[in-house]
Amino acid sequence: MKKFMNSAVMLICGVLTLFFHHSLLASDSRDKPNVVTTVSPITNMVQNIGGTHIKVTGIVPGGVDSHTFEPIPSDIKTLQAADLIVMNGLDLELPTLTLAEKIKKTATSILQLGNRALKAEDWRYDFSFPREHGHPNPHVWLNIELVMRYAEIIREALTALDPANKAAYQANAATYLSKLHKLDQAIFACIETIPEKSRKLVTYHDSFAYFAPRYGMTVIAAIQPADFSEPGPQEVISIIKQIKESGVPAIFGSEVFPSKVMAQIARESKAKFIDQLSDDALPAAPNHSFIGMMVHNMTVMTEALGGNPTCVANIDASNIPF
Repeated sequence: MKKFMNSAVMLICGVLTLFFHHSLLASDSRDKPNVVTTVSPITNMVQNIGGTHIKVTGIVPGGVDSHTFEPIPSDIKTLQAADLIVMNGLDLELPTLTLAEKIKKTATSILQLGNRALKAEDWRYDFSFPREHGHPNPHVWLNIELVMRYAEIIREALTALDPANKAAYQANAATYLSKLHKLDQAIFACIETIPEKSRKLVTYHDSFAYFAPRYGMTVIAAIQPADFSEPGPQEVISIIKQIKESGVPAIFGSEVFPSKVMAQIARESKAKFIDQLSDDALPAAPNHSFIGMMVHNMTVMTEALGGNPTCVANIDASNIPF
């Protein structure tokens, strides 16, 4: 009987241990700050700095045009549940921002990284984002120096949201910033291998306005007009003329912005057409990360413009566990 009682007690203790273990796990899951993000590069940055201490939900699917993205009904619940909403800003996500401001919890903060990282006088206006339309070019994240500012802003926001895990956010941010610094230096090395006369960019979407001045490139033209339509005949003729005069060896498109006119422009200007650059779609595993996206971009760009793409061969594109 005593043996039976001991066995029963042990069994009950075991069940209680499992119960409390699962309860703690559930509590841990519930207690994690709920962070909602927008475009994939920013989602990935937040995941790397937050690590295992936050729950991150990105609402803009990969491969979707972030400029025309409209939140769907299920996003309302996601935004309402957020403790922190992290956006790029600079007018990229206006429909999402408008919705979030209407429905968010009172205590929920909305963090617009671009607006924090750049002063208004440093915003860029160009082919696809003319000043007269009032919306700056939002593609800040292709400039790694500015991404390092993003990382620092994210670190501080997560620390303010969840001070108990300050040390973890600081450690993750330090690791991530080290990776970004190495990537930044590798991009400079890539550009150095490209003949100086070929350090010119013609892209479909005007994504490289912050990238080019950082790394010594010149943006010659963007194919896509400011209203995101296809260019008209006169615009095409003008772009072809610019490419011929500048001697650009390759022009770049993207799967996210398919355009039949790019191939036509390439044929008539005698430039190679490369449709593999990414503005915000992350590559497949094993390099499914923002850094992996930039490594891919630099490999493609450097090779197409006559440089040596091994400059990014040793970049660590892995994610910090999250």
